Amino acid sequence: MLKLPLRFTLLAILSAAGTVFSQTPETKGARGPGRVGGATPVSEPPLQWHDVTQWGVEGRAWPDLERKGWFDRLPAVAEGKVTEAVYELGRDPCGMMVRFRTDADQIWVDYTLRNDRVEGTVSFRMGASVSSVGGSGVDLYARDEAGQWRWVTVVRPTNRKIIRQALITDLPPGSREYALYLPLYNGVDNFALGVPTTTKFERLAPRKAKPLVFYGTSIVHAVGASRPGMAHTAILGRRLELPVINLGFAGNGRMDPAVGDLLVKIDAAVYVIDCLPNMNAAAVRERCIPLVKQLRLARPDTPIVLAEDRRYPNTWIQPKRSQANDENHAALREVFATLQKEGVPGLYYVPGDDMLGHDGEGSTDGIHPNDIGYVRQADLFEPILRAALGLRR
Repeated sequence: MLKLPLRFTLLAILSAAGTVFSQTPETKGARGPGRVGGATPVSEPPLQWHDVTQWGVEGRAWPDLERKGWFDRLPAVAEGKVTEAVYELGRDPCGMMVRFRTDADQIWVDYTLRNDRVEGTVSFRMGASVSSVGGSGVDLYARDEAGQWRWVTVVRPTNRKIIRQALITDLPPGSREYALYLPLYNGVDNFALGVPTTTKFERLAPRKAKPLVFYGTSIVHAVGASRPGMAHTAILGRRLELPVINLGFAGNGRMDPAVGDLLVKIDAAVYVIDCLPNMNAAAVRERCIPLVKQLRLARPDTPIVLAEDRRYPNTWIQPKRSQANDENHAALREVFATLQKEGVPGLYYVPGDDMLGHDGEGSTDGIHPNDIGYVRQADLFEPILRAALGLRR
């Protein structure tokens, strides 16, 4: 059984009852100045705190399986079955999102990071840089009066493991629905939301709709996104109004059968297999058909989307870099044709040539998308996912 820190153990006792506009949560006294989004210091008022594990987050698959940490993406049973790298990367809460409603004029966060390197936390893994906001911060959205998701603010953490600060202050009157995305690349050991004691707070449980499930590489893991909500997976979740499970493993998305064993246990709305950037053509031919058949055998009616990798954006001046893309694309098209010829149903295909655009502005480093690239990628995926799901635009 997961042992929570003392403050969350007490919270569970004090606020176990009620999920709608809880009136009896834990109230912590002021503990000195906080910071709005990590910037302007503000004094902490008396707050009611809500441990998000008490109502859950979206993006957390296999909720009934034990984990080393509550916010780990992969369950403990995956250790020793998937590769060590995949398991460790699977401890990041990438893609997890908590929903709530409040009429509070300010919102606070209190969470503990597993790693105190809040900037560049992927550098020691794979040589890619990550901002403090993307790697270790949180990203807040709210619905506007028209019901559309709009960005609100982020937390910019400093180099410390315990983050307790004002997320936003001076909110206008009115009750709103919020969605808060957790860090992409730093483990989280606990997480609570705070609002003034005089305000209302409603816990919004994870939606029961079948999720979009993405399995892939550092691009799915959102290396290069400036903040958690800018991953294309998150963008698509907002556009399609569906929960998302992000199983991107930086440098380690390779169509592994052991990951497939986990995927089939998810009752998904659609599976998106986006692993080519971590594979070569031979590996694609060897692994893609078995993975698709593994999914199709267990989930005969779930759409499966196969995605090509993006084109390197600087091949106009380094044309030799196109060879890897050409070979991978040809291999995946060959595999897709073979599966269709064999009559495997429910397959969809995402071409990669236009994924980041053609002006060279869609990437951080010639490998990973930046925010422009992630929006373009979402634009490319959206109509294909809508077709797979039978959704109108």
